[in-house]
Parts: sequence; C-alpha cells; structure tokens
Amino acid sequence: MKTLCLSLSLLASSIAQAQEPALNCNTGPANKMYGGAAWYVYACDDKHSVVVITAPGSAAMPFYFMFAFKDGKYRLVGEGTGNKAITDLAYKELSALRPNDIAALHSEASRVAKK
Repeated sequence: MKTLCLSLSLLASSIAQAQEPALNCNTGPANKMYGGAAWYVYACDDKHSVVVITAPGSAAMPFYFMFAFKDGKYRLVGEGTGNKAITDLAYKELSALRPNDIAALHSEASRVAKK
C-alpha cells in the first residue's frame, strides 16, 4: 500500500506541476464502479481534487482519472492503457458528475481513511 500511496503522490504532482505545494492524493480509498469496472477513489490534500485509479484485477487496468481543482473549477483528465471500451464508459460516467458529486467522492474517500 505504501508503494501505491507514493505512486499516487507522484502522479498527482506530475499532473498538477503548476500548483505549489505538491499535491498529495493518498487519502482513501473508497471503492467505486465506473464503466462496469472496479476503481479506487483517493482524496487529495487540497481538499477538492480526487484521483480515481483502477482497482487490482480490474479489466480497465492500468488507468487513472483525476478531477483536478483549480480556479474554482474541476478538470477531468485521464491516462493509461487499460481496456478502451471500459475506460471510455468510465470517462462518460465521471464526466457527468457535478461539482457536488465530486466533493462527495472526496468526502467519502476521506471518511474511509479515518476508519
């Protein structure tokens, strides 16, 4: 799990290069289903941004999405080489989320980490 947390921190900091300080996204994970596949949702320490990565054994593996929060808005980005049909469906579901839904994902991942 420590390697996963380190990877998430590196991933988030590479996505948010222009942000200072570095973004850490290692709080969670909450388990979710998108595109018919299992995903882990991690909350970031900016109290807004969220990283969604494929769960181990997922047909969408390897892939990640990130809702990066900047200037009061979320931007959805994703990258990986997982099954395109599944990741396209997951993208469609994730891109339909409203800011309140994304904030709820952040809260859920934060609550899981506190257990």
